[in-house]
Amino acid sequence: MGGRRLVVYVVFDRRGDVDDYIPLALAGLREHAARVLVVVNGKLTDQGRAALEPVSDEILVRDNEGFDIWAHKAALEHVGDALAKFDEVLLTNDTWFGPVRPYGPVFERMGERAVHFWGMTDHAREEPNPFTGKGVLPYHLQSFWIAVRREMFLSEQWASYWRELPEMPSYFDAVLKHEAMFTEHFTDRGYTADVAYPSADTGFDDASLFDAGGLIDAGCPVLRRRPFGEWPPYLDRHSVIGRWTLAKAARHGYPVALAMQNLARNVPPRDLNADAGLFDVLTDVAGSYDAANPFRIVVTAHIFYEEMTGEMVDLADTLPGAYDLVVTTPTSEKADAIRGLLAERPARGSVEVRVVTNDGRDQSAFLIGCRDILLDHRYDLVVKLHSKKTPQDGFNVGRHFKEQQFDNLLASPGYTSNLLALFQKEPGLGLVYPPMIHIGYPSMGRGWWSNRPGFEKLAAELGIRVPLDDISPLAPYGSMYIARPEALRPLVQREWRYEDFGGAEAYRDGGLAHILERMPSYAAAELGYHTRTASTTEYVSISHTAFEFNFDELSATTPGYSYEQIRFIRRAGYVGQGRARDFLRMYLRLNHPGAEGRILGAFEPERPLGRWARRLRHPRTTIANALAFRRRP
Repeated sequence: MGGRRLVVYVVFDRRGDVDDYIPLALAGLREHAARVLVVVNGKLTDQGRAALEPVSDEILVRDNEGFDIWAHKAALEHVGDALAKFDEVLLTNDTWFGPVRPYGPVFERMGERAVHFWGMTDHAREEPNPFTGKGVLPYHLQSFWIAVRREMFLSEQWASYWRELPEMPSYFDAVLKHEAMFTEHFTDRGYTADVAYPSADTGFDDASLFDAGGLIDAGCPVLRRRPFGEWPPYLDRHSVIGRWTLAKAARHGYPVALAMQNLARNVPPRDLNADAGLFDVLTDVAGSYDAANPFRIVVTAHIFYEEMTGEMVDLADTLPGAYDLVVTTPTSEKADAIRGLLAERPARGSVEVRVVTNDGRDQSAFLIGCRDILLDHRYDLVVKLHSKKTPQDGFNVGRHFKEQQFDNLLASPGYTSNLLALFQKEPGLGLVYPPMIHIGYPSMGRGWWSNRPGFEKLAAELGIRVPLDDISPLAPYGSMYIARPEALRPLVQREWRYEDFGGAEAYRDGGLAHILERMPSYAAAELGYHTRTASTTEYVSISHTAFEFNFDELSATTPGYSYEQIRFIRRAGYVGQGRARDFLRMYLRLNHPGAEGRILGAFEPERPLGRWARRLRHPRTTIANALAFRRRP
């Protein structure tokens, strides 16, 4: 099909910005369009407008209502009678990355087909409907890319469809009231549809989600964002490996860094870590590090236990090439002892020892005591260390925690150079640190502890709008990491004071130091930097074995795939202490959702059933007396 094509492209960003992957996608589409109309749902910053203007003919900003569906409706109304000037209208949005493969062959191939409308990908019919648990989800073209031709978009059926479009206050409304119905609505009225990359050819209900790599191989120019923001246990169930998909996109020439910038800002960091496979197991044999392009590195080490000075400098010495060392410590006596120990060994760069207040420990030492270093742009990377013993948790647990931190960050010259090579390979990489500690600590399932309310408040103050992880944050739990100083800017720009940390008694969960420990990856993500976790081959063999056994034990009493087990357990809710009341709560959540408060309220102490239950708990209350009490009017 020749002729003129109108592209309507919808953008939504909670900040009003336009990430770099969007101009790239639009620049390619402009070659195949007579007009590009961008509709922005919500606000648009000056930066966003500057990014869109060179790759569009017009920008329409509207209230963020009705998702991209109502944005398309607004665009069609805005174009009005001028729609008749075009031969094809492409309704699309910002929920995909591209072009991963060229657009041209797809437009050419679909242009030869005598159809009224076509989509890039489709979704098979499902029964029951996965969104409602009943009925049917009809076969449909996926609404992120639907092209419609003149005979259809100039018809009364087309006009009435958009005129009668229902309101869509939720995402499920957008799916059930438009996306799932659009194809069937028009094919039932005699219009013909086709799809560029049918899911039926792949054996999947939704190839764009479950076989994104296969679509790239087949020539599909777009890669949906959804495989990198979906709930990780669901992708695990279907063996969707995002790391492989991104690698395939990169092999075909797509600048994956643009995708990672957008995903970092808009996907909860732990979800992204799992979906995109951002965990690296590194060997001790130096490989891809380019010594001809070294980083300017500063090591900041907060040393409370001065006897650990030599051990910590040994770690720093695994870094390739020169580095500057800045030590912070809480007393002059410790500083003198540390200076003496440092004088006994050759330095690889400048060395400085600073005395700081210990309120906030390593967090305040870093953000206040080293703030000038982090802000002056002298360094490409900062290595954050601190002396760690954790004596309160016992010898074995404390030793393991220390080694888990030290070895997975700076294990050996070969390992450390491989870790730095990650930063050379990925300019958008903000931080690298060890994976979540789980041996010796009950951290799984409760990584937020009591820090989330304070975290949310502080994140809002700092302008961090990255979605938060639900169960546990992606965080350097031992508070040691390697980072680009620029990635930490939201934390470093604030002028913290030692009194903000509240003294030694405030160093606990819910206090500022513990909140800040969980914040680096979210601060970096706000700027578009992503995080990777890393481990030695030795440690991952230990960690995975323990984790696999523990997960096997936890899964033994709950049937189904992992994602089904998790959903069941989450629906049941907190187990509590295994008391009758706890089990009753779980039963009600599972079998009578919404009735929990009403039924359990009957057992409150001032209610008849509550008084009866209290009598039952009294040691002198007999069963007969309790039954007699229950029979009283």
